[in-house]
Amino acid sequence: MTQITSPQNHHLKTLRRLHGKRERARSGTFVAEGEDLIAAAKQAGRPVLAGYRLAGSGAGGEDFHDVERSALASVSTLGSGSRVIAVYEQRWVRPAGPLCVYLHGVGDPGNVGTVLRSAHAFGASSVVLGPGCADPHSAKAVRASMGAIFAVPLARAEHVGELPGERVALLADAGEELRGPAGGPVTLLVGAERLGLPAELVGACERVARIPIAAESLNAAMAATVALYEMTRRPHRYPTRPNDTVPAS
Repeated sequence: MTQITSPQNHHLKTLRRLHGKRERARSGTFVAEGEDLIAAAKQAGRPVLAGYRLAGSGAGGEDFHDVERSALASVSTLGSGSRVIAVYEQRWVRPAGPLCVYLHGVGDPGNVGTVLRSAHAFGASSVVLGPGCADPHSAKAVRASMGAIFAVPLARAEHVGELPGERVALLADAGEELRGPAGGPVTLLVGAERLGLPAELVGACERVARIPIAAESLNAAMAATVALYEMTRRPHRYPTRPNDTVPAS
């Protein structure tokens, strides 16, 4: 492929437009940059729609366009620039259990991305975005997900009835203490730090729970992470002396 040297190249203009939410929604695509994210996409089997790499770096794959350093920096959202940038298709599914996380009004893309990362770590079946949530395909959310954007099924929902299993509303100051693991399919509902979950949404849930903490509240990403751990943890027995062994299960 011919090396791209101008920031005004039509391929790079397309990349710049994808930094905007409207263009991402229109095209159904998004941008990921950095070798770790590109590697995560490859591991998840996500094909590259268009790839661009720093000329001479060898990053990405053979089908990536070589781009001169200043031209590539002109489309990077990283302060230090990037060695590789690629475009991927957005993928949306229906809300699915047995372990689902629903976010409502979580407007910080960093929190949305971090919830995806935690959902991946704890094996959640899907992350569902309700009204008022940040775009999970924005540059900040994609970076915060640390590659989980390619591995965790993403869904949208407008009504609580679309959510699978027992619906558990997480509140800061009401309900029983959250205890796990879950006995069956469950959806954990998490709201924004300041506003929480709307009363009508809470009223439609089968259970209301809280995470016992000493401070006033946790942000959405921290609350979701703690709740996911609680829903998936299992009791363990550890050796008490050097020669003790853990019995086989």
